[in-house]
Amino acid sequence: MTLTVLYPEPLYDDQRVEDGIFGPGVKVLFRPVERLADLSAEDCAAADGLMIFRHQVHPEDLALFPKLKAIVRMGVGYDRLPRAEAAVRNITICNVPDYGTAEVCDHAMALMLALRRGIALHHDLQREGAPWRQVETPLVRRMDVQGLGIIGIGRIGTAVALRAKAFGMQVGFYDPYVANGVDRSLGITRYNTLNELLRRSDVLSIHAPLTPETHGMIGAEQLARLPQHAVLINTARGPIVDINAMEAALRMEHLAGVGLDVVPVEPPVDPMPTLLRAYHAREKWLEGRLIVTPHSAFHTPEAWQDIRVKSAETMRAALVGSRPQNVIAPDSY
Repeated sequence: MTLTVLYPEPLYDDQRVEDGIFGPGVKVLFRPVERLADLSAEDCAAADGLMIFRHQVHPEDLALFPKLKAIVRMGVGYDRLPRAEAAVRNITICNVPDYGTAEVCDHAMALMLALRRGIALHHDLQREGAPWRQVETPLVRRMDVQGLGIIGIGRIGTAVALRAKAFGMQVGFYDPYVANGVDRSLGITRYNTLNELLRRSDVLSIHAPLTPETHGMIGAEQLARLPQHAVLINTARGPIVDINAMEAALRMEHLAGVGLDVVPVEPPVDPMPTLLRAYHAREKWLEGRLIVTPHSAFHTPEAWQDIRVKSAETMRAALVGSRPQNVIAPDSY
């Protein structure tokens, strides 16, 4: 029996990699569409496996695929997928947790350093013809006098912790879902409440998945608990942080700087948050204090190859292997 794996997004020019991984018993269909509802009934009926990169899968979309057995999210986050509805239909959902770890970690560190060393600020000022001198600013701090707080100590959070330790930072984390002893193995501090972590975080770096629990978990109250002139880094998911509260904290200079690889709606569309409008308008008060990158933290040629290969391997294990890999439970956080 031949199985069919459907790729509904324009990712690759050929399928040599996929054919080599799946083998002769699996047919690969590349059918790029704007949304899943645009797929032909024939392709939907054939699909045993569905590969998702950027598409949002709505609960009603699952009815399009009468024999679907597995969905692989070609990435780490799985908030685009209706896990509970998939479970009702006996559809296995998997992700690819081991790609892009170094890239996202390094990106978070780069945003942190660009802000805390004043690189973005001085770059902006020199481009405008400012005098050849440093600027006195609460942004700039020696790294080894700062506490780094990490929300989520998974693969990426762990990698950030290890790099930050090499810079001499005092690293702590909050993650109620990891076992006891992680702090001891990494040589960092575990905080049992988010508020404890926030009070000690001169830099706060977010590495949690987007779930009902984490949606909006960093708002005005939480930002106020950070030390004066703290820096916030978010390379996880935009809706974890209240962007309007973030703007208010920047305007009050409680936050010295913010580095974002993610925003609540991607790409940003009108009506755009006022913080992003101010950023695009290059308003003076944000000079050197806000860095925005277009959800590009994962991006290297090596990561693209990893996600291509590892996604296909994960789908193969789900469809024809004896033990599926990276399975996401319906109630996973």
